Amino acid sequence: MTDTNSSAPLTLSAAAAKRINAIVKAENKPELMVRLEVLGGGCSGYQYRFGFEAAFSAHEDVIIERDGARLVVDKTSLELLQGSEIDYAESLMEAGFKVNNPHATASCGCGSSFSV
Repeated sequence: MTDTNSSAPLTLSAAAAKRINAIVKAENKPELMVRLEVLGGGCSGYQYRFGFEAAFSAHEDVIIERDGARLVVDKTSLELLQGSEIDYAESLMEAGFKVNNPHATASCGCGSSFSV
């Protein structure tokens, strides 16, 4: 399933799409997508895990696209990410993908763990 419109259950910011496209181009592997998973654990109950892969399951995954960049999320994780925006930010201290999750009631200082 691919969803590219504004009613998507999850959105990619322009900055996140630009960064994904830059990484895919640098790797010279146009089939690569970012996979976002929500796993149990972390200091707040759940944690986000980002990775790159080329495969997805048509029955278990949803693909979100923006400007040619693709984000794949399994349907179980998507339930905890509904309405979220995936962003990419760089600062003097760090650079990375960020999840702006409207359902997170608490998160840890590193931003990779949350509770609902």
